[in-house]
Amino acid sequence: MSAEPRRVDRARLSIVLPVYNEEEVLPALQARLCGVLTEVAADFEVILVDDGSSDGTAQLIDALHDEDPRFKCLHLSRNFGHQPAVTAGLAAASGDVVCVMDADLQDPPELLPRLLAQWEAGFDVVYAVRRERKEHWLLVRLYQLFYRLMAGLSTIPMPLDAGDFCLLSRRVVDELQRLPEKERYVRGLRAWVGFRQTGVPYERDARHAGASKYSLLGLTRLALNGIVSFSDRPLLLMMGIGVAISAVAVLYGSYLVAARLFLGNIITGYASMMSALLFLSGLQLVVMGVLGLYVGKIFQEVKARPTYVVQSTRGLDGESYSQSGVWETASR
Repeated sequence: MSAEPRRVDRARLSIVLPVYNEEEVLPALQARLCGVLTEVAADFEVILVDDGSSDGTAQLIDALHDEDPRFKCLHLSRNFGHQPAVTAGLAAASGDVVCVMDADLQDPPELLPRLLAQWEAGFDVVYAVRRERKEHWLLVRLYQLFYRLMAGLSTIPMPLDAGDFCLLSRRVVDELQRLPEKERYVRGLRAWVGFRQTGVPYERDARHAGASKYSLLGLTRLALNGIVSFSDRPLLLMMGIGVAISAVAVLYGSYLVAARLFLGNIITGYASMMSALLFLSGLQLVVMGVLGLYVGKIFQEVKARPTYVVQSTRGLDGESYSQSGVWETASR
């Protein structure tokens, strides 16, 4: 018996929006979201995850809920970061289909009908592919380099230029919630769980207002977390370099012995010796650093601290919950 065709007008749609110091953007975000969602979905909810904002964002999203109960609020106890906020929103989402997008309007809500059309066609993961980015050219090049490096190193297929903006079916969200990892790289986990996946190209807009909350250091940490989480090839690369250097050292040592025994040459050279010593010492530090990244990842996972802590909720059914989806304390 064939499965019933998917229809957006019969499904519940959840929109997950991590929010951090976005009070300037939220009014425009609400207007554009409502304009799109009222046309494409009869039943929807918007989950605003306040990631410990220090401006008036928390009060503003509470006001949005008071004005329209379909806008629901989840306040984290402090700033945990973008990926934990996305994880918290996914745990709270109750929809048959869940969309994750940024709150700064760089991810246009007007793309939602195209994503939903692919879901209706049978795809469980529909990710938005950034064909154009209205950002500084150096930042754009670094993003492109990272995605290609990640795809080359990862042991699973990783789509190029696809961020967190995506649509997920209910079963994909449930599988993501089953994964026990604490330090999460959500777009990598999204690829890891599998199911039918496809991409939809779009032009990524400039921020509607304010500045990016990701510093260069923050972006670097996110990139390293993604690589360490989904690839052991850096370790294999370091081992390969070590084997190659050892082979060169044996060959060079054999040459020195042969030159001394058969040619009577005594090869000296302080500069060459120091250069080799400094090179090998630097390489050892690099190898130790790569090992340290993996050991640090293990250390964070072994501690098993929750990915985030919920302070309060507005409009969500039941009680506030932990990263694992277990409801714990009463909501306000």
